[in-house]
Amino acid sequence: MSEVRRRLRPLLGLWDVETTVGGVVTSKGWTSFAWADDGEFLIQRADGGPPGEDVPQEWLDSTPFPTVSVIGYDDAADRFTQLYSDARGAFRVYNMTLVEHEWRIWRAAEGLHQRFTGTISPNGYRIVAHWEKSKDGRTWLRDFDMTYERPR
Repeated sequence: MSEVRRRLRPLLGLWDVETTVGGVVTSKGWTSFAWADDGEFLIQRADGGPPGEDVPQEWLDSTPFPTVSVIGYDDAADRFTQLYSDARGAFRVYNMTLVEHEWRIWRAAEGLHQRFTGTISPNGYRIVAHWEKSKDGRTWLRDFDMTYERPR
């Protein structure tokens, strides 16, 4: 197994995902990670279930599901690149690292900087994560929290 595949292996498979904003569950869905092209790329697909009753309209208006990402490795930079697309017609390029149990994703774009931090549990069955956003890349606001759990 290549070093790149070994580093991404903790993400492989199916995950149940719950998203919260200010402690309110805004979506429950799933995401999956699977190899493409003999392990040269990792494909992430995600979709959400129907929204709950207390979901803020702002969240409903910006729900991205379904989403697809293609993750590849840049050996010169020693990091991954994630090409992202969603049902809203958003197409984005993110940088990504996965070192030990720390998963990070980020991008700097005019008017919308974003960063994701996730911690994979030692047993590999849970990821606790959150997204942050910034208009200027200096002042960051918590956007939403996520919990990934492997179905049992």
